[in-house]
This record gives sequence, structure tokens and C-alpha cells, in this order.
Amino acid sequence: MKQDNRYGSLAAWVYDLDKPIGHSFGDIAFYHDRLRDCRGPILEPAVGNGRVFIPLLEQGLAMVGFDASEDMLARCRAHCRQRGLSAALSRQRFQDFYYAEPFAAIMVPAGSFQLLDFEQARITLQRFYQHLHPGGVLLLDLDAMGELIQDVSGLRSWPAGEDELLTLTASPPELDYLAQQSRTLLRYEHWVAGRLVLSELERFSLRWWGIQELSLLLEQLGFVDVRVYGDYRAEPPRPGCRLITLEARRPA
Repeated sequence: MKQDNRYGSLAAWVYDLDKPIGHSFGDIAFYHDRLRDCRGPILEPAVGNGRVFIPLLEQGLAMVGFDASEDMLARCRAHCRQRGLSAALSRQRFQDFYYAEPFAAIMVPAGSFQLLDFEQARITLQRFYQHLHPGGVLLLDLDAMGELIQDVSGLRSWPAGEDELLTLTASPPELDYLAQQSRTLLRYEHWVAGRLVLSELERFSLRWWGIQELSLLLEQLGFVDVRVYGDYRAEPPRPGCRLITLEARRPA
């Protein structure tokens, strides 16, 4: 079976260069403001390289994280070691992650929830509900549909050391309006002194969601007090909003 969204070694390296620790789209301050009064551990699924996880950990929040990519986890662990941080990190997937103790909050920034198809997302939201304390909060980000269907194909590059270069070539997106998914082929390449030394091809898919669609699904699964914010401001989305955050709670 074809596997999408693997985040292999070159993808993790490019992510680390393109989105270093502390690089913020407004999400780090927003999440800290929403969660700073949490009394208990906070889970970040799809923790990646720790871009958001590590700053929140440094600000005193009790962060726990997991990721399906061992390459991404290796980078997160390395960044934690460099900063002298002790971090609870494990390799798990959205659909079947497990912890014995519940969380005060679960946060999924930067649209990582959209890596899941509908059925995977439904199962994941059920697990989120089960892993929250009564009264616990869920926060997750969605890209607006326009952000996912636009053509961002082409070539990008990052210097990676003396006479080294990483490149990423993206195909035009294939849009499946029935499944509400965009699918792109990504080719990562590592060049040394002008010679190609490693190449990885990945299928990357993202699902777009309607706000009402996801709000209704959250309520169907038992969440209450569903709120919607736009572009990391504590106010409803406006026309032209690029990023949407949904907040919901498990009943107390």
C-alpha cells in the first residue's frame, strides 16, 4: 500500500532548515496564551522537530509529544539535548496512540491534523476525547481551503553546509474534491559539490475541512463549547483568513 506523509530523513532535514525551533506563524504565542493556565500535562501529536513544542516547554508548560516519523523525532530529541531539556517523546501514530494518564490539553498546530483522511481523523478525535481530563481542552489548526488548492509547485533550495545544498521539487497538486484532498509529489535531493548523493520521493496529501463540518463532528463525538478563531487571534475568522483554529472541550 502506498504511504503518504512519511517525513523521511531528507524531508525532516528540509523541515528543520525551513522551520527552525521557535519560528512562529503567530502560533507559539497564541498557544501559550490559550494554555498557560493548564494544570496538567499537554500533548502535542505530530510534534515534528519541536518548532512549537520546545518553546512551550522552555516557558514552563508540561509538554508531551509523539510523532510517526523517527527522523523527525531524532531532530526534536537532538534540539532538546542541545538546550538541556528533558522531553517525553515517543514514536506513535495519530490513529492508535496511547497514554495511561489523561491530559489537561491536546494541541495540534500548523495544520498537522490535515495529514489524516476523514476516517483516520474521526478515529483520532475519538482518541483525543478519551485522552483528555474532564474539562480538558483540544486545540487544532486548519489551513483555509484556498491555501491547500493553490499551485505552489516548483523548486526550492536551502544551503546545508560547505558546498552542500538541499532541494525540494513539488509537482502541481492533484485535487480530489470528493475526498477533499490535495495530493502532491515531493522530490527531496541532497547535493554535495554539485553531485546528487541522495534523493527521496514522497507523496504528500492534505485534507481540507469545512468549519461547520469539523465542528459538527466534534460535537457528535461528545465535545462541547466549540469555538473558532482566525489567524491566531482570539476572534472569529474573517473573510480572507488563511488559518483557522478550533477549540473544544471534553465536558467537566
